[in-house]
Amino acid sequence: QVQLVESGGGLVQAGGSLRLSCAASGRTFSSAIMGWFRQAPGKEREFVAAISWSGGATSYADSVQGRYTISRDNARNTVYLQMNSLKPEDTAVYYCAVDIPPYGSGNSAGRFDSWGQGTQVTVSS
Repeated sequence: QVQLVESGGGLVQAGGSLRLSCAASGRTFSSAIMGWFRQAPGKEREFVAAISWSGGATSYADSVQGRYTISRDNARNTVYLQMNSLKPEDTAVYYCAVDIPPYGSGNSAGRFDSWGQGTQVTVSS
């Protein structure tokens, strides 16, 4: 089973940037689809971004398209989420997730097999 540890969260002013990292253990990382989700207080966990095992394909939620970039370094077993032009509504706990073969489909949380503990991102206005 893959274990995930997120880092890089913090407090930032609106318009600022943060880069989240998610370090994975286990030999299946290079074949895994990786995703980022977020959950704001009182709201359901929502999809943010995902990246294929090779990094050649990515997908984003409409709310972050053009502002966020997901990437991965398979040599380091790490996936990143670069967040630019942050808005107060981006405030949430951000979670990293892994989908190992056989892959699921869609962008629902249920597709993913393992989760990190989350990292808090707070954007002040």
